[in-house]
Formats: sequence, structure tokens, C-alpha cells
Amino acid sequence: MKHITFYLDFISPYAYLAFEKLPEALMGQSYSVTYRPVLLGALLKHHGQLGPAEIAGKREWTYRQVLWLAHTHGIELQLPASHPFNPLPLLRLAVACNAQGLPNRYVCETLFRHVWQGGAEATDAQRLQAVTQQLAPQRAVASDEVKAQLKAHTDAAIAAGVFGVPTLAVDDKLFWGFDALPMLRAYLSGDAWFDSGWRPAIA
Repeated sequence: MKHITFYLDFISPYAYLAFEKLPEALMGQSYSVTYRPVLLGALLKHHGQLGPAEIAGKREWTYRQVLWLAHTHGIELQLPASHPFNPLPLLRLAVACNAQGLPNRYVCETLFRHVWQGGAEATDAQRLQAVTQQLAPQRAVASDEVKAQLKAHTDAAIAAGVFGVPTLAVDDKLFWGFDALPMLRAYLSGDAWFDSGWRPAIA
């Protein structure tokens, strides 16, 4: 059985699409998953990049594309009322739901759908209060322990070479993006291409 580490931030529509599609995309494969929340903004800052929603033109394209992808894959998706937004409250809530800071699929599903279904404000105070009550976190969301754990997740992701979300890590390989799911499936299936096709970076 292969183990997948799924690096995610609830601000990313591509992470939402990959999360929703993962069980179908990997149907029949033997695998387990750890969901690891990270702060996408910190990854982008480390690598000197802007997010898609911060670049004129690319912002509009991103929204159109994710709506199209959701439509073609049969995934419910409505854009939140405001985007980008500060995802820290949602990330910390996810981390607070588990002693190791690794939320289960139900927690991630609840928070992704909180953002990407219904078209409401993701960080509306009343909605945040309601979803916090629903998930009943084990620890205080605003505690120093939870904040430090989220930072540690993000720092570990950077050290592992993660530069964006969604990233799915298996063995020593990183699969980035919603469109990488077929490639991930091929790797889990033992596709011989990976014996020679997975080449090191060009200098």
C-alpha cells in the first residue's frame, strides 16, 4: 500500500477539485492518505510567486477554468462571495481538530464545501462560528500550539519541495495540481514510464 500526503489550503479551488475527485480518480488502487493543511501564501512568498488570483487576467481565467472543470467533472462548485480571502481561520480550525494537526477527510470535506459550495463569504463570522461548532475541534483554534503546528506543516512542505497546492506526495515524488491525478494513478499502478521518465530537474 502506498501512502499519499495531500498538501492543501482551503483557499485553492484546484485543491478542492482534487480533494473531491481523489476517491474516483484512484478507485481500485491500494493507498492511504494524510491531509496536511499548509498556508499557500507562505509557499508562494518563499518561492517569490504571486497567487493566480493576484494577477490581472489570470484571476478571471482561473475562475472560469475552475467553474468549467467542476462542470465537466460533475463537482458542485460556486465561487465564494470574496476571493482571495484570509484562509488562516479555516486552516487553524482544521489543525485544531486533530492532536497531530492532521485533519481527517470529513473535516477537510466540511471546510472545502464551506468555501466552495453556496457562494457565501468563507470568513463570515457567523458561518465560521457555525462550522467550528459542527466540527467541535479538540483544541482552541487560536492557541499558540495550533498556530505553531500549522507553521510547522508549512515549513515541512517547503523543505519537501512543495511549491503550491494541491500537491500529493508519494515516496519521493510530488504530483502538483488537479490535472496531475491521472499521472498519480499511473504511478500507483506501476506504470513503467516512471522508471525512466521521471527525470531530475534540468540545470
